[in-house]
Amino acid sequence: MQASTIQHFILDILNTMFRYPDSAITMQDTSYQFISVILLITTAALVLWAVKMLVRSKMMTILLRNNHDWDDTLHEQGFFNRLGHITPALFVFVAAPILLEFNTLLLNFVLKAAQIYLVVSSIIAIFALLNTVEVLYERSNLAQKAPITGFIQVSKLIFAIITILLTISLILDKSPLLLLSGLTAIAAILLLIFKDTILGFVAGIQIAANRMFNTGDWIEMQAYGVDGEIREIGLNVVKVQNWDKTIATLPTYTLTNEVVKNWRGMTQSGGRRIKRSIQIDMQSITFLDQAMIDNLVNIRSINHYLKQKLTELQAYHQDQHIDQNDLLNARRLTNIGTFRAYIESYLRQHPQINQSLTLMVRQLKPTEHGLALEIYCFSSNKNWVEYEGIQSDIFDHVLAMMPLFKLRPYQSITDASRI
Repeated sequence: MQASTIQHFILDILNTMFRYPDSAITMQDTSYQFISVILLITTAALVLWAVKMLVRSKMMTILLRNNHDWDDTLHEQGFFNRLGHITPALFVFVAAPILLEFNTLLLNFVLKAAQIYLVVSSIIAIFALLNTVEVLYERSNLAQKAPITGFIQVSKLIFAIITILLTISLILDKSPLLLLSGLTAIAAILLLIFKDTILGFVAGIQIAANRMFNTGDWIEMQAYGVDGEIREIGLNVVKVQNWDKTIATLPTYTLTNEVVKNWRGMTQSGGRRIKRSIQIDMQSITFLDQAMIDNLVNIRSINHYLKQKLTELQAYHQDQHIDQNDLLNARRLTNIGTFRAYIESYLRQHPQINQSLTLMVRQLKPTEHGLALEIYCFSSNKNWVEYEGIQSDIFDHVLAMMPLFKLRPYQSITDASRI
């Protein structure tokens, strides 16, 4: 249908509905222009509806015929529906000059509105495309090593700024480059407004380039009360789910500016460290007498240790011509030393302790709270619940074995102990 045919069709309808005795309605009349705009908007809406219905039916057919993830994700993120919003703008570009050719001011207004609609529709479709890229990337194995959430957010921010500049340039009828050059005058204000964004962007580059933190890492920041797993590393904030299931949000740049303990090394290693001590009452520390030796030698895990030590002491006494009953000059075994050897032997035989990592039992500095005997080893199981169970079982056994060595744990005096 040609332009003149459409115009005369509208005029015929108007002249039929509104019969003026003196004159007929022309293309310059307000009623014609009003009806033309209404017809333009209505037809554009119908075009959008038709495109959406077509996309929905065709896309569902295509999606059901293949097993690809990318097209399913595009559909879930609404990319095709958002892309369909471009067609009404294209329709207006074609139809508006035909219907509104005699009103330049109204035609320019409608065309600018269509241009703005086209720009906004395009940016919304681009956002859906970026969301699709992020979702597909998060499903891959690379997501744990190098998260891209921050870069996706930066890309969205850049596109949003471009959209705002294009929209303002269309409204003011100015070149976008001219508007961009004018931004230098308010650069200081922009730097102040987008300070966290800029710092977060720089921190995101450092984190990604150096692989400092990944999604799923267990981090600990005592200054902020953070102790849990990273759920998301964004442009401005990092979301951490603490072990009590609360969510902590931190500025992204704090990961590079503050002290952060990352437990990734533990999760990637062969074990989880057990480092805990028992305070021993120093008044219970004594030499082993023959009765204690006869009793302890029956413990299989230190049987070899005791025999080796007794042979070593006997050879020393013979070499130095010292009577083993000489309390001042003779070397003797202590219950604390033998107990330390027993704990180490017990850990060496424990099935849940990683024998390839550091394992030792050591004495710490004596204090007014007794002598600290520290166990330092690594459990093979890194799961929190199982780890705590292994650690508790070890210290349950150690505490229960102390009386056999005539040792007492140190504890503060309570009212019950005075009775």
